[in-house]
Amino acid sequence: MAAKYWDVSLGEYHRSLSKSAFVRALQRLMPELTSDDLVPGGSGVRAQALDIHGKLLDDFHFVHTDGVVHVCNVPSPAATASLAIGKYIVDTVVKHNDHGIGDLN
Repeated sequence: MAAKYWDVSLGEYHRSLSKSAFVRALQRLMPELTSDDLVPGGSGVRAQALDIHGKLLDDFHFVHTDGVVHVCNVPSPAATASLAIGKYIVDTVVKHNDHGIGDLN
């Protein structure tokens, strides 16, 4: 993955080290934003899932096992609170349980 997406990584490092580069990137989404609008804060790590061929997974990836729906590659912590995602998970467990797969207890 590092060899394939080296240019993306370089851009991420550049924006991390240069406030002006970071602001320019943000201004593509919010043109009125200035460097004065930004305040220092903590950083985090977001794991990025790959498929079996090394391609980045851009969205949720659901894995079903007996009685469990694993939600992988969550693009945003806030997205895990989505009612639509919760409904999908419940519907999937119910569907699989109706077919005798898994145990909800």
